Amino acid sequence: MITYRADILGVNIKNERMDLFDNHFGKSKNLLPKDGTVNYYGVIFPAQEANRYFNALLDSIAWRNDEAVIFGKKIMTKRKVAWYGDKPFEYTYSNVTKNALPWTGELLQLKDVIEKATGETFNSCLLNLYHSGEEGMAWHSDGEKDLKKDGAIGSLSFGAERKFAFKHKETKEVISLVLGHGSLLVMKDKTQTHWLHRLPPSKLIRRPRVNLTFRTIELRLVD
Repeated sequence: MITYRADILGVNIKNERMDLFDNHFGKSKNLLPKDGTVNYYGVIFPAQEANRYFNALLDSIAWRNDEAVIFGKKIMTKRKVAWYGDKPFEYTYSNVTKNALPWTGELLQLKDVIEKATGETFNSCLLNLYHSGEEGMAWHSDGEKDLKKDGAIGSLSFGAERKFAFKHKETKEVISLVLGHGSLLVMKDKTQTHWLHRLPPSKLIRRPRVNLTFRTIELRLVD
């Protein structure tokens, strides 16, 4: 049982969802100088609502330690993951295939929020739970064959603020930012083709972070 909680506990939020179209959200500036599009919308949830989602996701998601097969050997990570979608989509990365679980109520609410904010649509979500700053993600691109080519990936962050970085595959130029609690970042167009991204580890961060990456899987169903 995961027992982490946001700093503010037991807050009941009723009818306090932001109307995205009555706030400052819109087209944000592209963070990349070329060869892709990354829009950072900043924090899009009030602190209490972000805390509520953070707590709900920790408790309701079917978290499992992530797996990877490297040189034929199965590796288990400390980081935990979960995979949800409209249908039982298959998603394969690191030589391991996952089958999507049915959406939870909170995930459907969050999907609706970011679809309205961005004008994009998504049919699946990969979630990551980082228990502390010591858990991170190495340089990689989300270019798996299951994903819609050049499709948008909407990334929501809850919990500890973490640095997030992009590196151009040819020029090695690095762009970085800090992702806030309740923030939204969207990667799309040729970003995965030309840029790598990572979540660098930090021993200074002791609080957990939940990251949701809403994606579009090209229709490929389990028999």
